[in-house]
Amino acid sequence: MGGVALDVGDSRVKAPDGGWGWAVLAGCFVITGFSYAFPKAISVFFKELIREFGVGYSDTAWISSILLAMLYGTGPLCSVLVNRLGCRPVMMVGGLFASLGMILASFATSIIHIYLTAGVITGLGLALNFQPSLIMLNRYFSEKRPLANGLSAAGSPVALCCLSPLGQVLQYQYGWRGGFLILGGILLNCCVCGALMKPLVAPKNLKAKSFEEDNDKEEEVKEEKKKSKAKLLDFSVFKDGGFVIYTVAASIMVLGLFVPPVFVVSYAKELGNEDTKSALLLTILGFIDIFARPTCGIIAGLKWVRPRCVYLFSFAMLFNGVTDLIGSQAKDYASLVVFCVFFGVSYGMVGALQFEVLMAIVGTEKFSSAIGLVLLMEAIAVLVGPPGAGRLLDATKKYMYVFLLAGSEVVLSAVVLATCNFFFIKRKPQEPSHKLECITVTDDTKTEVCSRPLEVNDEEEKGEREEQEKETKREVSKEPKSVTVDSQEVEKFLKEPQLNGGMTPSPETCL
Repeated sequence: MGGVALDVGDSRVKAPDGGWGWAVLAGCFVITGFSYAFPKAISVFFKELIREFGVGYSDTAWISSILLAMLYGTGPLCSVLVNRLGCRPVMMVGGLFASLGMILASFATSIIHIYLTAGVITGLGLALNFQPSLIMLNRYFSEKRPLANGLSAAGSPVALCCLSPLGQVLQYQYGWRGGFLILGGILLNCCVCGALMKPLVAPKNLKAKSFEEDNDKEEEVKEEKKKSKAKLLDFSVFKDGGFVIYTVAASIMVLGLFVPPVFVVSYAKELGNEDTKSALLLTILGFIDIFARPTCGIIAGLKWVRPRCVYLFSFAMLFNGVTDLIGSQAKDYASLVVFCVFFGVSYGMVGALQFEVLMAIVGTEKFSSAIGLVLLMEAIAVLVGPPGAGRLLDATKKYMYVFLLAGSEVVLSAVVLATCNFFFIKRKPQEPSHKLECITVTDDTKTEVCSRPLEVNDEEEKGEREEQEKETKREVSKEPKSVTVDSQEVEKFLKEPQLNGGMTPSPETCL
């Protein structure tokens, strides 16, 4: 049951930053692609669904909205299941649900049926894959985490480049029903990705003496009891001001973040472009996004950037919002292509940074609960965003207002995140959590014995540990309190600890 132990947070496990982590990264890459690309790629079927069921733009936009709402809104449920069962089984079941939803949607007789199948069931399946994959990625990477997040986030544009034209081809060849059926089969690959999520196991130190082994077993029993009593959903993250600010800003952001990719294909068709040419816009957007995400991940990992990652995230949101505002004035296909290029860059930056910033704010231990609560808060905004934009489009018949609204919302979120962090969040100097206990015994050759601290994942704690060791060495070099004793006498006392009540004698005792 190593997966369960890991998911509730085991401080003894050091992130390997490689090894099997690259396989986990590959699985996370595919899952992220399906989770984010599906709500956009399915938009190529909207015109056929409008003809089939006699509905409007706002009605079809609900399909993408429900998919995203399930992806976000079931966050707490995913957190509870992961903390209870582990990542791997949750993802395997999620893959089956994702596939089943699309297969059932191919037999739909009304738009409501598609809401329930492609929206609710497939959305739930993708959610059960998406969140656990991020949790496992966070467990396997620490120092290389910004790069890992950037690479996994690149799965979204890669999948979009593939799924959007694939959906168009399937629609021509087999109709929307055949397309849904084939896409349902493709989603079974989520189960394969779930199988890659091998849980980390804390190392067990071999003990030579039997009483030490017994103590080890007693400690394991105590740890198991603590884990069984652990909270399945930790609400204490709301006490963190940085987490609250992030949640509010992210909720405002998702109101408009997903609107342009959902409507850009229909916008191009409205300007008189053919279906295939219009669908190519999503491919262009995705192609740019592929390179933007890993590049942004590399930049975020730089020493002088990583502590200020939240401001880089704010800039990315501001860039995205301004792109929407300018793109609202597009009048021809060339303008939409330019819009997609800049939107791809900004959208890639947001995608690469959003979960990296959250991981940096709450830490590894509380991330499984924090991401569930954040996604729940964002779900309401996701559920309102695209349908609201669709209703505005039905009322005005102009895409300009849709893009203006989306851009304004994303710009507002950038301002909230940057200003609130600047004025209300003050960095407190962290106290070193690992203290060195040193015993210094000096003779003609000077001997220094120091207890070694436990390995930690946090870079700042490692730096503090190194600084502490340097200060200790400086103090030893000064030798203000050094005691010179005979080395034979020291050896005699060390070999006969029972004379001092079973305890190793201190230097003062040696006198």
